[in-house]
Amino acid sequence: MSEAGGFSFITARLLNGASGTPPVDIPRDPAREAARRELTDPAYHQNDPSLLQRALDKFWDWVGSLLDSASGATPGGPLGLVVIVLVVLALLAALWWRLGTPRRTATSGGTLFGDRPRSAAEHRAAAETHADACRWNEAVQERMRAIVRSMEERALLDPRPGRTADEAAAEAGRPLPRQADRLRAAARTFDDVTYGGRTADEVAYLGLRDLDRELERTKPAFSDAARGAAG
Repeated sequence: MSEAGGFSFITARLLNGASGTPPVDIPRDPAREAARRELTDPAYHQNDPSLLQRALDKFWDWVGSLLDSASGATPGGPLGLVVIVLVVLALLAALWWRLGTPRRTATSGGTLFGDRPRSAAEHRAAAETHADACRWNEAVQERMRAIVRSMEERALLDPRPGRTADEAAAEAGRPLPRQADRLRAAARTFDDVTYGGRTADEVAYLGLRDLDRELERTKPAFSDAARGAAG
């Protein structure tokens, strides 16, 4: 009940009285004060909205005024605003699909192998097992390890604990210059999947598998100095 309504109600009570006595003239200020006191009675506030409801009402009023202002400033009015919101959501969805779920900052300092050394054949078998189960992240990791381990077994790389994928690609690119770019790309894929929170797919894995098979058939290119020393 509003203060004006309360004032009228209290005034009526004071003028008429419960016992039917003749009306009494009361000055305006005392009558207003009496109305305020009467309105503090909890009976008048039983149906008032809660504090949370009032806060929500204010919030939605603010959102409505904000959208009204935005639609007024947007070409095409409300329809133009809806189109812009849909375009923004589509761009966000495309970025999420392209980049994957962000987990942590990409780095290239992690080591390539774990504590237990395995042969290239073992890494290849593990990669194929993961690929058959569509676990592309694990398949990419194991195939990259197979590539590097194979080059160590062929003495194209010196076995070195703690080597990173980037280091292995850079070192292997010297005796295998025709595959240097693809080796660097494979190392980036490994780092993105292992440390950058990216998600691999079948295409990424097949690229590493093809590179691995090509490297097995490729003979290293020795420098002139190396040829002279060998002769």
